[in-house]
Amino acid sequence: MGFKCGIVGLPNVGKSTLFNALTNSSKAQAENFPFCTIDPNIGIVPVPDERLDKLSEISNSKKKIYTSISFMDIAGLVKGASKGEGLGNKFLAHIREVDAIIHLIRCFESKDIQNVNANIDPIRDLEIIETEMKLADLESIQKRIDKKNRKNIAEEEIKLLEMTMDCINKDQNLEILNNYFDKKIIEKSNILSVKPSLFVCNVEEENIKSGNNYTNEFIKKNGEENTIIISAEIENQINQLEKNEKEKYMNMINLDETGLNILIRKGYNLLKLKTFFTSGPEESRAWTIPSNFNAQKAAGTIHTDFEKGFIRSETIAFDDFVKNNGWINSKINGKMRLEGKDYIVQDGDILNIRFNT
Repeated sequence: MGFKCGIVGLPNVGKSTLFNALTNSSKAQAENFPFCTIDPNIGIVPVPDERLDKLSEISNSKKKIYTSISFMDIAGLVKGASKGEGLGNKFLAHIREVDAIIHLIRCFESKDIQNVNANIDPIRDLEIIETEMKLADLESIQKRIDKKNRKNIAEEEIKLLEMTMDCINKDQNLEILNNYFDKKIIEKSNILSVKPSLFVCNVEEENIKSGNNYTNEFIKKNGEENTIIISAEIENQINQLEKNEKEKYMNMINLDETGLNILIRKGYNLLKLKTFFTSGPEESRAWTIPSNFNAQKAAGTIHTDFEKGFIRSETIAFDDFVKNNGWINSKINGKMRLEGKDYIVQDGDILNIRFNT
């Protein structure tokens, strides 16, 4: 399953540099002028997971398949984007395709890199992007609930759209929608302003560990839970190194974890996702599912036939699988459980699905 993130922000905040770093590529053009990215670049990245490495080793698997995350580098938005300023309307449409939005915020000074505004102000920059998304939502909602179009929309969705429009017009927090509507209806509505968001503060190398005045002010206003401090340029350099060199360089600059790993961890928490595994001699594989998935739904992520014909799941917790060195000893020592369709799969579970064809 994995998930898709769209990287958004004002021009020249480092989106393409971050995209290239996260995807370990040079796919995105990173130049010192606005709108150097026009069509979105998409990169699919395997999610590093040491647990899968261990399972593959224990099961002596021929193949090892990580779950993945997709990044979309969306061109710089500017004030007036919802009305077509820059190339805004096209870019806003791309954001509708993603599960979560990464707001990249400029928190660095540089005479060499143009800034579309007169000064550095992360809080203002985020407000510009969020305002443009809300204005785009208003325009979209008004079209959708017009008398000509509303006959094709379910009553519950019309209520959602009308409440969203009311909240935006009154400048109210859109999180209130979660109190009235099911998550699936909200996601299906494709409203930009309610998409889950991570805030990535792009800083100079010397500010990676403790941030700077810009990041401190930003965190004070927007909170720490979904905020990440990254140097896109340093991340790019790290990803161009071999594994041993990468570790040495990270030690040298006192960096404990790559920005990619932090972003993935916070992204999984934000979207309430978890990972389960399948493991055997042919392959060991990681699977991403929503945290509330039961065993039958989890089986469906492997194959639809597994969900339709689900009988039960042979289930072992990751730590038990490792301690008992695989399936056989886990079963002998009573660590393998038979779980029914209503069992809520836990992060790290290893599953073997029994099903009728």
